[in-house]
Amino acid sequence: MKGLLFIIFLPTILFAQETITGTVMDKSSNQVIPFINILEKGTANGTTSDIDGNFSVEVGELPVTLIFSSVGYKTEELSVTSNQRVTVYLEEGAVLDEIVIVGNRAKPRTVIESPVAIDNITSKELAISAQPELDKMIAFRVPSYNSTQQTVSDATAHFDPSELRNLGPSRTLVLVNGKRKNQSALVYVNETPGRGEVGVDMKSIPAAAIERVEVLRDGASAQYGSDAIAGVINIILKENPDKTTVNLGTGITTEGDGFTYSGSLNTTINPNFGGYINLTGDFYHQDYTNRAGEPGNDLLFGNIFGDETLLNGTNSWIQENPDLGMIVGQPEYDRLGLALNASLPYCKGTADFYVFGSFQKRVGKSFALYRTPYWVGDPFNLLHEPGTEYQGFQPTFETDIRDNSFTLGNRWKMFTEWNFDVSYTFGGNAVDYEVNNSLNPALGANSPTSFDTGGYRFSNHIWNFDISKSFGDVSLALGSEIRQERFVTKAGDVASYIDGGVQSFPGLTPENALNESRSNVGVYAGLDWDINESFLVSAAGRYEDYSDFGENTSWKIAARYLLNDGKGAIRASVNTAFRAPSLHQIYLSNIQTLQLADGSIGQQGTFNNVDPIILNLDTGLGVPQLDAEESFNIAAGFTYRVTSNFSVAVDYYNIKVDDRVLFTNPLGFDDDDSTVNAVEQVLLDNSIGNITFFVNAVDTKTQGVDVVANYKGFTLGDGSLDINAAFNWNETNIDGTITVPEKILNAGYTDIFNREEQSRITTARPNLKGVLGLTYDISKFSIALNNTYFGEVIWQHPTTPDFDQTFAGKVITDISVSYKFTEWMTAKASANNVLNVYPDEIETFGDFGTDLGGRFRYPWEVNQFGFTGTFIQAGLTFSF
Repeated sequence: MKGLLFIIFLPTILFAQETITGTVMDKSSNQVIPFINILEKGTANGTTSDIDGNFSVEVGELPVTLIFSSVGYKTEELSVTSNQRVTVYLEEGAVLDEIVIVGNRAKPRTVIESPVAIDNITSKELAISAQPELDKMIAFRVPSYNSTQQTVSDATAHFDPSELRNLGPSRTLVLVNGKRKNQSALVYVNETPGRGEVGVDMKSIPAAAIERVEVLRDGASAQYGSDAIAGVINIILKENPDKTTVNLGTGITTEGDGFTYSGSLNTTINPNFGGYINLTGDFYHQDYTNRAGEPGNDLLFGNIFGDETLLNGTNSWIQENPDLGMIVGQPEYDRLGLALNASLPYCKGTADFYVFGSFQKRVGKSFALYRTPYWVGDPFNLLHEPGTEYQGFQPTFETDIRDNSFTLGNRWKMFTEWNFDVSYTFGGNAVDYEVNNSLNPALGANSPTSFDTGGYRFSNHIWNFDISKSFGDVSLALGSEIRQERFVTKAGDVASYIDGGVQSFPGLTPENALNESRSNVGVYAGLDWDINESFLVSAAGRYEDYSDFGENTSWKIAARYLLNDGKGAIRASVNTAFRAPSLHQIYLSNIQTLQLADGSIGQQGTFNNVDPIILNLDTGLGVPQLDAEESFNIAAGFTYRVTSNFSVAVDYYNIKVDDRVLFTNPLGFDDDDSTVNAVEQVLLDNSIGNITFFVNAVDTKTQGVDVVANYKGFTLGDGSLDINAAFNWNETNIDGTITVPEKILNAGYTDIFNREEQSRITTARPNLKGVLGLTYDISKFSIALNNTYFGEVIWQHPTTPDFDQTFAGKVITDISVSYKFTEWMTAKASANNVLNVYPDEIETFGDFGTDLGGRFRYPWEVNQFGFTGTFIQAGLTFSF
């Protein structure tokens, strides 16, 4: 550690530099162009033009070549021989000319020159969706990416599982400025998409700090390591805009709930000795929404209790509360975030010290199943006043989430243009739980009504050392990574778990508490060879050694051939990739109050993969230790710039994943009361009704097609129209049979991943998704219309195919209008889901467990786009 920090901070003497200033202009309209990326050729040194098109960049010495690039413009190179102010004119072009960093460890390339599929999305394009968080912004821009708000799902309602190519949250690697972002502390264990998986907390990075997002839609473990089976999302932070920007906004649904207010500030400090320090702060408040069903009866508890008054709705409490007291919708929460991105060049611009990071805190509240007075009593008047009629109670599930990441590093050149980059990254995510407005019935009058139920922590320390150099037509990249991860489970208060625990979410017990870590070392090499001006061949390999499960080697070969003087390209890749089982999946254990396999409400226990109850063949269930998932990925496609403004890209992919880690469906008691099998013995010994665990048990095949078309700068009247169209078709199937551990199979459990669980990985996300976005700029107005088609999803009943339901595809239309009053103030108004579209309602086919006795009106296990309805927003932007 000390040696690495010595290397990072070694060059500390700042040398004199040359400053190049200038303005970037549109060649056809003679108007300034904001937010153009400017890169010193052959280095990582660069900047971005401000809102008025002005820029200032420090370089080591003159002459120097600067590269100017942006979505919608052709990339230009300019040779600068003096420090006199320059004016650069860019021609309109397609997104294929934009330079991207992800997917190539040797040197940046344009989208058209890349041998794999990459989306490059600017902050302006992300903002068009008017979504409040980064994951939703990407979901409404990239069809192969999905993320939706969850409900009545404990902590999952505060994180929202997000995934690329419908391969689950665990199989998308997220980078920030090219460095690995830490995962969240949470495993999604509730009945939502991504169940049993771990992802990155995509809410944790302030959108106001983001310059652009690069989405690599191809397996990339050979370059970046574990988790990159589906692809890579690289979040690029803002660098050096000259103006300070302040955003203020508010919004509300047309139902009158979900009120929000927000604000952000982004500014840059430019030290006298050069470089930049970009700072961002933001806050956001969101009220809850409620779209609960109103069944007017209670089939769930009516059937459990055999109570006709609940079944037919003649119960007096139900008559007064036809919605059964439920709150079903988005949670309420407050978010406060900070971000930093700084670069301090030295040695005449041949090196720079950099630091970036983000720090966020979110405090949220969601709601559990309402405890009706005929379900859970309050005999000691803990939740109602003596002498008043008892109305039941609504437990709240409250979270305190912190996500912090911090990277510091040093880049420099040595030995005739060798590029060196050494860095250290710390990342951590923590979530603490509270259950309030509830009680522990076993404690009687001594029960508190507020409970600390424990929490989780995940952190990593990452050391990277990367080297690259171009030898004419050959570019070489070498590097290594050392990573240490830690997962911590914190027990709750005794009152939260003792004797069955608090109603809704029993606290984590001392037996659940743990502090586990692992480390891994990885080395990689990559080679790009431009055989001629048109033909590129790329190869990469990576070796990883984990302290817990062992070794893995992955490789990748890709090629690209430019067509028609660089106007188009044919590309293809083949690679192997892997995903190490997360520490969370290996060590997670807890007990929750859920709907059990037999339809009743009771205690479900999750036992971790190192527990003798799970591993031991003689006294336990004989489940194997978790191992890495491995994939084989092929992809092929083409891109073409039809005109200078119009481009098209089409890509096919086929991904086979072996030994996927599954979170099993609940295993409960069988119908034979005369004997006790191995699974039932575990249930009896631990006083639970169901058991779940993690196991490598299934192979899957995923294939799909991505189509992206962009038309930039279409003249319409006195204005300019940009058109973005994108489409994804995706299909995932289970390949072969699901492996059941022998002892469990012998106990009569032939199905550990039932039809319902299978549908979470095959049909819970849209098989078709398309985006058609129109942006029209005229005078001081900018008008954006975005239509997103979410294809059908299918929920499969655990046991009965006749009870399956297909939820039809729907189009969500968003519209926003902005007006620039002055050079320093812009107003914006928007309406998300302006046509107030909702998913199909749940059809139970007579199975009361499907919608929990009518409590849920809309689907949540196979969530397409949520069920909030129309959301109206307004805001102001100040730039000075």
